Amino acid sequence: MTGTDRDLYGRQDLERLINPRRVAVVGASETPGSFGQRTLANLADFTGEVFAVNPKYTTLLGRPCVPRLQELPVPPDCIVLCVARQMVPDMLAAAGRIGTGGAIIYASGFSETGKPERIAEQQALVDLAHGYRLRCAGPNCVGLANTGSRAGLNFMPDYAAMGHRRGPVGIVSQSGALGYTVLQAMGRGIGFTHYLAAGNSADVDVCDYISYLAEDDDTRAIICLFEGVKDGARFLQAARKARAAGKALIVYKAGNTAASGKAALSHTGTMVGSAAAYQAAFRDAGCIAVNNLESVLETANFFAKTTTPRCGRGVGVLSTSGGASVITADKAEEYGVPLPPLAPATAAALDTVVPDFGAVANPSDLTAEVLKSSTTFGFCLDAFIADPGYSALVIPMVFAHRSASGARAATLREVAQRTDRAIAVVWMNEWLEGPGSEAFDSDPRVCTFRSVDRCFATLRAWFDWHARTETGDASFTRLSPPSAAAAARAIIGDARGKVLNEADSKRVLAAYGIAVPREALATDPDAAANAAEQIGFPVVVKVVSADIPHKTEAGGVKLSLQTPHEVREAAAAILASARRYAPSAIIDGISIQQMLPPGIELVVGIKQDLQFGPLIAVGLGGVTVELLHDTAVCLAPVSPDGAQAMLRRLRTFPLLDGYRGSAKVDLQRLGETISRLSEMASDLRDVMQEVDVNPLIARGDSAVAADALIVLQSEPDTKL
Repeated sequence: MTGTDRDLYGRQDLERLINPRRVAVVGASETPGSFGQRTLANLADFTGEVFAVNPKYTTLLGRPCVPRLQELPVPPDCIVLCVARQMVPDMLAAAGRIGTGGAIIYASGFSETGKPERIAEQQALVDLAHGYRLRCAGPNCVGLANTGSRAGLNFMPDYAAMGHRRGPVGIVSQSGALGYTVLQAMGRGIGFTHYLAAGNSADVDVCDYISYLAEDDDTRAIICLFEGVKDGARFLQAARKARAAGKALIVYKAGNTAASGKAALSHTGTMVGSAAAYQAAFRDAGCIAVNNLESVLETANFFAKTTTPRCGRGVGVLSTSGGASVITADKAEEYGVPLPPLAPATAAALDTVVPDFGAVANPSDLTAEVLKSSTTFGFCLDAFIADPGYSALVIPMVFAHRSASGARAATLREVAQRTDRAIAVVWMNEWLEGPGSEAFDSDPRVCTFRSVDRCFATLRAWFDWHARTETGDASFTRLSPPSAAAAARAIIGDARGKVLNEADSKRVLAAYGIAVPREALATDPDAAANAAEQIGFPVVVKVVSADIPHKTEAGGVKLSLQTPHEVREAAAAILASARRYAPSAIIDGISIQQMLPPGIELVVGIKQDLQFGPLIAVGLGGVTVELLHDTAVCLAPVSPDGAQAMLRRLRTFPLLDGYRGSAKVDLQRLGETISRLSEMASDLRDVMQEVDVNPLIARGDSAVAADALIVLQSEPDTKL
């Protein structure tokens, strides 16, 4: 069993690893700069007991030291292994025999090397640890930190000097160094509950850490920095657990390109997977995904320091600079954050103190006149927070002076303590830690941003996260008939190879209640002409062959045929062209299909993702989807409402909604069709690899799959 081939660990499972009362440092040393010396130094303020283990010493840096783990006076809750890779198995076994509950393994050189023998060594560690019910962080791990017990269980230089600042945000990081860059915000007054690095995640991984923090009363928001997970289902379970606990999970996933994915594989031995699949998973589980490292801490702090928006989505901007107010207006529009006008009472109050060359509006330009005294500035703040139209107040800080920004900090902090509105200070000046900044950073209610862009991106995420009522598919109601999966598997079982021809692909779709055109299969041009008369003109004629999945390239499609003669000639031409294009192809015949009236053409695709299973993607058809890269992706299955939400995320959605007077598409019917396709993806995940419905033609209250291609995972089993 691999480390992640199991259920999530919870708080009880990981308590001795993350919140130990007794710690043993194996390989402790007095050599300056060594991992053993640094770890002991980082445990200097630990509220529990610390033991050193090294046969060279009897005491070490003021701590008792024993030669072997077996000689400790009491079993430690957690050991920190500061030893070489070759020594790890013996030390881990010794720890297990004396009843240790957790182990942190610093040593590198295991699965991240990609060498089969080193991968096997790592798996042997997991098997050994599981035999003793011992939870392991690492290997290739920087370590952990718990500010509550002041436990610096890591080898980072001078960690303890940052002061173990306590705050409401927990950090989970696959890369120890990347997570530590965030943790160093303690140096400017920001606090954390935990710093939890996973390294190679042989046993405990980021999913387990999220699960632990979801149960931690002091953690209000969770940061997760990672490159990929080995089991998407466990990540979804952990993320939903955090969501159910009311804790925002802010995720930053690196490794979204081919080059970075290769680097990630060599870094922690983790496959990064599809970026689109991860984004779909984040959306499904209610995560707040950010696309740069700089956004992570600001976003997490905002969610940790705020509650539910109290007055809808409105935001007020109290600026003393006309330029800053213009910038905030631009960003508010970019992120779709409303800036409602001031209530009459608010405007009247501000008019009493703002000079006539200012702007009493939202966003405001109250001018530097209101900064001449803290009393006037506080009066303006009170006017804004009393306005019933605002759930959040943004205050740009355009310059820093001890007599101005430093003095305003106290006023702002006092107001923040007595309001339920979110208070966001945007520190716009380049004196990044100028007077007042640390007061804002460390305040339990004031949220600090060093970018207007990131501020409004976070506000939009905050409104959306709190507005969301669904998590996953808890309210999902199946649309397809109960017999659909069995009928589809019977069709697949009769298939000749890995690719179903169009006719069989559409039979599978029809089993799920998805509309397809009327059609007939003919074996020669005369039979094709007769079939066309039965269907009714105009018709489409196509070659039917699983060996020719791209029929247009083979000259295998003729559209809008009006007479039997045209059908007869088209059928003969198609057969000849297909044989020239693929001489060895097995041709099953000619499909004669109802020519659908024009409508909006969409492409719906299904793909099986290694981490997260079936995905469904939708975009407008033709060259639009390729030219604009305009697709929406979700985990399957998706409800009809969820499918409609996918459509609304498309930049080209107005084309479905009556753009410039064109006929609207029935979104309910279209959403139901996409939902049925997603049910098919979920039901047949073990046999289907890809599905391409192109085009799906939406017109009025109809949505018809005009063409379809199904690719199987392997040769079909006739016993399915």
